[in-house]
Amino acid sequence: MPRLPKSTRAGGDGLFEDSVAGQKNATPAHQANIDGAARGNPGPASYGVVIRDGQGELVAKLKKYIGRMTNNVAEYYGLIAALDYAESHGIRALRVESDSELMVKQMQGQYKVKSEDLKPLFERAKKMSMGFTSFRIDHVYREQNREADALANEALDETSGAASASGAPQKAAVADAKPGPRWIQARFRSGILYPLEDIDLPDGTEVQLVLRPLKRPAPQK
Repeated sequence: MPRLPKSTRAGGDGLFEDSVAGQKNATPAHQANIDGAARGNPGPASYGVVIRDGQGELVAKLKKYIGRMTNNVAEYYGLIAALDYAESHGIRALRVESDSELMVKQMQGQYKVKSEDLKPLFERAKKMSMGFTSFRIDHVYREQNREADALANEALDETSGAASASGAPQKAAVADAKPGPRWIQARFRSGILYPLEDIDLPDGTEVQLVLRPLKRPAPQK
């Protein structure tokens, strides 16, 4: 009797992988190396992401300064950025590598998420990861994650350099700017609103959102 297609989901460790028995032509998974950095805890923070296809060819490098946050929050921002890129580019099989043992074991279900700052990020990343045909996340040592680490630090260095070029801290420049509304486009995906340009605002700043879709969302398949 021929073997039927098999779908395996490991609930205990938080990982899942779907496979078909005997399938030889499956597309190899893309790999995303991610890293979050914070100079201070909390402090200026950023993430770096390197994505390669199943043959090891580089397809994307992502880096972004994300404001004043903790290192663990920055790690989750990097993970969500990798998941968002993969989802928006039709990648169905993804393997993530990170040197954050805490985040990896939380995503695997080995550690509980106790931090109130991390809970919504964890829940969003978990939900996004379940949308892939195949997904796994593994811990690697820092030396195996150098490219992502370098990108995260580049984002911090570039932000620091822009702030010091005028000889004044970046926040002071924001404070001295003329008051008034700023129109910034953003994209809504998987429950998170992503600004499409960098926003540098002091901690605690309150903003008002006026939601006006610029185009119709793509139909769900």
